[in-house]
Amino acid sequence: MSHIFPPFTAETAKAKVKAAQNLWNTKDPARVALAYTPGSIWRNRDSFLKGHDEIISFLSKKWEKENGYRLRKELFAFTDNKIAVQFWYEFYVDSEGDNEDKKGRKWFRCYGLEDWTFCEDGRMEKRQMSGNDVEITEEERWFKEGVDVDSVEIGAEHW
Repeated sequence: MSHIFPPFTAETAKAKVKAAQNLWNTKDPARVALAYTPGSIWRNRDSFLKGHDEIISFLSKKWEKENGYRLRKELFAFTDNKIAVQFWYEFYVDSEGDNEDKKGRKWFRCYGLEDWTFCEDGRMEKRQMSGNDVEITEEERWFKEGVDVDSVEIGAEHW
């Protein structure tokens, strides 16, 4: 997640958030896990994880299910070694219908918040995530192919 170390400033906290966004958008679980301490603890919705092996396993399963995953993170608040983030990501799952007419892609957008705690070397030692998936239509998507996720204007009027 880039070599940015606490204590954070507004500039470095924002850079850390965008580095995390770019790393997660690689969808490479082993690479993502390196941004966390070996004993990092996570709460991701109702899952509780500890360490690189569990993180890699969790992310592998996540990205096998969540096709077309595209993420945007924005700095919400920060202190010396903590950052709060708001995020949005979109993905689809292949739906299984009763007949050919109902099969296809179901798109979702996750709206959520994370709080992160970092150790002195800049790796994350704690991550807590809360999020809600909302089904959306193809037309409602923000992060379509070829769109820079950072270029999308996101405000309450878009929710």
